[in-house]
Amino acid sequence: MESATEFRFRKGSGKSDRLEVLRGDHIDSTIECPKQGIVPHDMVHYAVESNLAARGFLGRVADGEVASFQMQAEAQSDSVERLVEVFQGDAWSGSGSDASEMLDLYQVTCRARGCPALAIDAEDIDRIRRTLAELTRRWSDVPVGGTLSLRLGD
Repeated sequence: MESATEFRFRKGSGKSDRLEVLRGDHIDSTIECPKQGIVPHDMVHYAVESNLAARGFLGRVADGEVASFQMQAEAQSDSVERLVEVFQGDAWSGSGSDASEMLDLYQVTCRARGCPALAIDAEDIDRIRRTLAELTRRWSDVPVGGTLSLRLGD
């Protein structure tokens, strides 16, 4: 089922992009996304959450929570965040890590942060990577000031 919440990423000209959260026809909230040399952090969330049907930051916002950098801890959301971090690290290093290495790093990261790991496998890693590659391609085509809109469930 498609979410009524739209996540509109706006490409900035300076040091940050912006995520606009739209509910209906109005912007409910805006989050600055510091540029990091890859797609915005919350776009990585989209790739993870949409492929795993896991409730992370975007899912929580779609469910009505206020978009904030400091949300209350929640087991599944925290587990999603750890996986997003693993994918960011992989992207920063050229997206060439072996899926088994990423899974191992994810387990270590979850243990270190005291959160349960999601039940994922190499196929999940590959599926998320394909989505990230497509989002990267689409994002690179967006001009400064332009937008890329996503909805969970698309």
